[in-house]
Amino acid sequence: MSITSPEAELLERDGAAATLERALADAGRGDGRLVFVSGEAGIGKTALVRAFCSAAEPARLLAGACDGLRTPRPLGPLVDIAAAVGGRLEEAVASGRPAHAVFDAFLDELRANRGTVVVLEDVHRADEATLDVLGRLGRRVEPLGALVVATFRADEVGRSHPLRIVLGELATVPAVRRLRLEPLTPAAVAGLAEPRGVDAAELHARTGGNPFFVTEVLAGDTDAVPATIRDAVLARAARLSSPARDLLDAVAIVPERAELWLLEAIAADALDALDECLASGVLRAEGRAIAFRHELARMVIETSLDPRRRAALHRAALRSLRDAPAERPDLARLAHHADAAGDAAAVLEHAPAAARRAAAIGAHREAAEQYARALRSGAALPPAERAELLERRSYECYLTDQTAEAIAALEEALACWRATGDRRREGLGLDALASRLWCASDIAGSEAATVQAIEVLEPLGPGPDLARAYAGGLSLAMNLEKAEEAFAWGERALALLDSEQDPAALASVLIDIGTMQLLLGRPNGRATLERSIAMADAAGVDVDVGRGYINLGWAGTRTRDFAMVDRLEDGIEYCTAHGLELWRLYLIAYRSRAELDQGRWSDAAESADYVLRQPHQAPLLRVLTLTVLATVRARRGDPEVRSPLDEARAIAMDKPDLQHRAPVAIADAEVASLARRPALAAAASDAVMALAADRDAGWITGELALWRRRAGIDEPCPAGAANPYALQLAGDWAAAAEAWRVIGCPYEAALALGEADDAGSLRRALDELHLLGAVPAAALVARRLRERGERGLARGPRRSTAANAARLTARQLEVLALVVQGMRNAEIAHELVLSERTVDHHVAAILRKLGARTRAEASASAVRLGLGGQPG
Repeated sequence: MSITSPEAELLERDGAAATLERALADAGRGDGRLVFVSGEAGIGKTALVRAFCSAAEPARLLAGACDGLRTPRPLGPLVDIAAAVGGRLEEAVASGRPAHAVFDAFLDELRANRGTVVVLEDVHRADEATLDVLGRLGRRVEPLGALVVATFRADEVGRSHPLRIVLGELATVPAVRRLRLEPLTPAAVAGLAEPRGVDAAELHARTGGNPFFVTEVLAGDTDAVPATIRDAVLARAARLSSPARDLLDAVAIVPERAELWLLEAIAADALDALDECLASGVLRAEGRAIAFRHELARMVIETSLDPRRRAALHRAALRSLRDAPAERPDLARLAHHADAAGDAAAVLEHAPAAARRAAAIGAHREAAEQYARALRSGAALPPAERAELLERRSYECYLTDQTAEAIAALEEALACWRATGDRRREGLGLDALASRLWCASDIAGSEAATVQAIEVLEPLGPGPDLARAYAGGLSLAMNLEKAEEAFAWGERALALLDSEQDPAALASVLIDIGTMQLLLGRPNGRATLERSIAMADAAGVDVDVGRGYINLGWAGTRTRDFAMVDRLEDGIEYCTAHGLELWRLYLIAYRSRAELDQGRWSDAAESADYVLRQPHQAPLLRVLTLTVLATVRARRGDPEVRSPLDEARAIAMDKPDLQHRAPVAIADAEVASLARRPALAAAASDAVMALAADRDAGWITGELALWRRRAGIDEPCPAGAANPYALQLAGDWAAAAEAWRVIGCPYEAALALGEADDAGSLRRALDELHLLGAVPAAALVARRLRERGERGLARGPRRSTAANAARLTARQLEVLALVVQGMRNAEIAHELVLSERTVDHHVAAILRKLGARTRAEASASAVRLGLGGQPG
């Protein structure tokens, strides 16, 4: 297929075109594909995709773009597509239904029209809800028989960009492709420059081979290469007539595209120059709208405007959009133009409404920005009105892990409530502040705010507000694992609650009570917590549903209850669908801990590293993942164990709770045990041992006591230590090994065997440690065997593991062997007694590690590496 465009031939894009052609052919056979087309701004992504669609002539083409509003429209691309297809999708978008409902309607649209090509442009500008839809679409596109092409600017997607999360999640999905466009080579630039008599070497050096820069400079008809693209765009615009430049100005203040009716309203006198602008190549027609040929050009023209003219154009656009006959006005767009026009009253009218709409569909970061926009324009608002906006911004920042901003906004709101003398709102604000401060690991501040909230609200009498403050006392005590205090506060809160009138508040209280029960090992805790999650879901309190799942992960990993941990995948899916990014990261962090305990060390390290690479402020999240990463490295004998532990220790230092301190103490004590350094183990864990004993945390006291014993500290088994640890500390290594095996902790089982007195058990321990890749522990067991006079010991992993260049875990080897036999995931789950979701995760990890796109490729790689048919 020869790809050309009306504007210029697309040079050096045959390979990219072939990739899109193959993806389209796959979709035609029923195997849907998502292709990310990336490159720097101006690289030709849009030109490539448009030329491809023009040449391919798909049966159906749906296109949507993420606009360039300062705060993006929620679900912008799907709004565009919905307007084109109508039906259920349009109804879902128009009625403001949540993002997951819009996504379901979109999937139905694709299922009903197989072979559809969907183009989503500029997803680097996407709002949170659109990114959630894109991530879920990537995981489900294969059976849809559709080709989805998403373009983004690679130079605008830095390490902390939200799109990076989506790309990371989809990195192992077989149906997803990545296509990065590279700059033009010097030879291609020379081919373009030669007819113009321009120095090709200088042109390539100044533009870096960026096609847009190159063509804009050449179109400028100048002898010298402009220093920046701004000069090229402005030089090209300067050749136009005065009316044409006026029209450019009007189009430039409308991000993405300007509808013809809007241009008629704000630049009617200049519309006669439209043909001139189109002929010049600066603008292009998009149906009943006009857009710049490249967004960079629009930005250059907009920023070059005189501030007074720019504000006047935005005011005109705002008036026109307000007056437009629309059943559902685009609030984000109205807020954008109001802000740019300096119209504070209009900003206060539209930005909060846009924020509420964004929050309703899970675009919480955009909601926070809209509230910030309103607050910038609302400096003169009465204190109560300003406090309302501040509280709403604080909540949206809290949901998106902008903890410092959440606290600052709430503290300002509290000052407003105090100025008005509204004690009720002050007390409720203090209660909310307590939770924000806990997330920031300011535990002393959280305690103080909790006490103050109760002191402010108690004089106002019993009722739901005071119940909320008592629930805050419960939450604080539960997080500190002060069981008696927690249950006492819970009883006081429940006594004031009307379960019929306030089921959401009841669910919140029961989440904390159930969590406390689980941490104490009480069997009714699981039922209480599961019931509270269902109640919160029914009440529509997304945050508490996410919190309930997090607490399942916390208690499940603490007590090694992996059946409970299996629920984390449901939680991750829920939090993804509802825009709860911080909650989702906590669930992945607890999953990484479970993977560590189940002997899936590569998976654990990958999960922990994924969380650490995301932009977030929650200190506890870093503690959880840094300690997992350090423990994996220590158990394997990898370098760089100290640096993550040092960072985690610095965060947890002087914290009064086990959530922060126990993971660090346990990891430190384990490292000390491998080195047989009792003094180091004692220094790392003395204080936490005492704290855990005081809080009746038997799993923590047992684990610390065992690592201390192995480090060389001779002390009795602590009272209340969890059963597997108690057995081992009592010297019953056989019963301990069996207990660990039943629970599903292979490393602990092997270490227990390593304390046996007979050579057979010690050799089994050595084999199992080699299979796990536990080099330091295997060396200690091998030393014991040699001291007994044993010879012929294995010096490394078994043949299957040695051949395992991809570093598959033992469980992954088992799964791979069944994949080679042709089993599907459901069959593998039945064979290995695992959940199908867990098998899905293993298969995705196997494909990633083997560099395979399909199960067939993975099977071929397994045979080549000698791994096929070798269960772990």
